[in-house]
Amino acid sequence: MRVSLVSYGGLAAGAGLRRPPQVLDADTLPPDDEAELRRLVAAAAATPPPEDAGRARDAMGHRVTVEDDGRSTVLEQSDAAMSPAFAALVTWLRRHFAPR
Repeated sequence: MRVSLVSYGGLAAGAGLRRPPQVLDADTLPPDDEAELRRLVAAAAATPPPEDAGRARDAMGHRVTVEDDGRSTVLEQSDAAMSPAFAALVTWLRRHFAPR
């Protein structure tokens, strides 16, 4: 399974132009981390975003693309309307993309 994250918009929207997505290959993770990633992806995919909270000025948007077994799933939500499950997935991904 490969998971990519793209965040866009917000106050620093211009700084992220043409920035490639961050990609994580689950096969390279320790087994516990891979299991946690799969759990978070399943929870985020099963939980719809909250009712539209309207447009929020300078809100960030986040797109998570999951490629697994030849299928591609795109999950997309914004800071203005984000489910707790999607927020947990984005937070987990950011921690694993951070330089160690």
